[in-house]
Amino acid sequence: MFAITGITGQVGGAVAQALLAAGNNVRAIVRDQQKANAWQARGCELFVADLHDAGALGKAFAGVDGVFVMLPPIFDPSPGFPECRKLIAAMRSALDAAHPPRIVCLSTIGAQASQENLLTQLQILEQELRGLPAIAFLRAAWFMENFAWDLAPARETGIFHSFLQPLDKLFPMIATKDVGGTAAELLLRPWQGQRIVELEAPERVTPLQVAMAMSRVLGRDVRAEAVPQESWEAMFRSQGMKNPIPRMQMLEGFNDGWIEFEGGKAEARKGKINLEDVLRSLASKEH
Repeated sequence: MFAITGITGQVGGAVAQALLAAGNNVRAIVRDQQKANAWQARGCELFVADLHDAGALGKAFAGVDGVFVMLPPIFDPSPGFPECRKLIAAMRSALDAAHPPRIVCLSTIGAQASQENLLTQLQILEQELRGLPAIAFLRAAWFMENFAWDLAPARETGIFHSFLQPLDKLFPMIATKDVGGTAAELLLRPWQGQRIVELEAPERVTPLQVAMAMSRVLGRDVRAEAVPQESWEAMFRSQGMKNPIPRMQMLEGFNDGWIEFEGGKAEARKGKINLEDVLRSLASKEH
């Protein structure tokens, strides 16, 4: 039995799917049971627990062969990241109480970066969970599924507005299905101590190549245009963000190259799924 957080999202769902496909039992840790009925129908055991509730989480993590943990996305954090710190404190307390034999924790490329940015939340997560007997930090590249937001505008206008720039720069990306498969593989193989696994797709991709892939998927010409950096803050605030600086710093980190794998490109583990396959899957879900 493996306990999975975030199962109603893309990454947690991919972990659960990979474990179920390999014939393993899954305990789905959810806040809202109604949103996980489909997983129960697939044979998962549902355990209702709020991620802020250390006691409930400890019970959810108890008596299993391994645990997959991740933070829910917090795109507009307050200064100092108090929202994630509360979640992390509850998670650490629960893991200390449950003593699962193996833990896989979703982290990020650039978790070691010294400059503060949106991904610093996962650096804090790594720092607070270090010292657990058997934990693997899975540092994933930029999720290809982030382009789901760009497909409809590209279909309508023929333009892919890219925050990743310059447009001919190669960026490390990964499909969430590859993340899920790698996390499941780690859970199924015993180890001791701390591991860091850095993961990206077989090939890095430029925004120009993203636009070309969108053209093939959408059946129309799509060109890439860089969103001017000087417009980011006003744009993000107009979308309702109160503190857009961490997000802007994250984008700058990718663009300037200081958000990178600690072991470098050569040492990163490679997934199997390419960008065009992900875009085709995303486009099929639009209809």
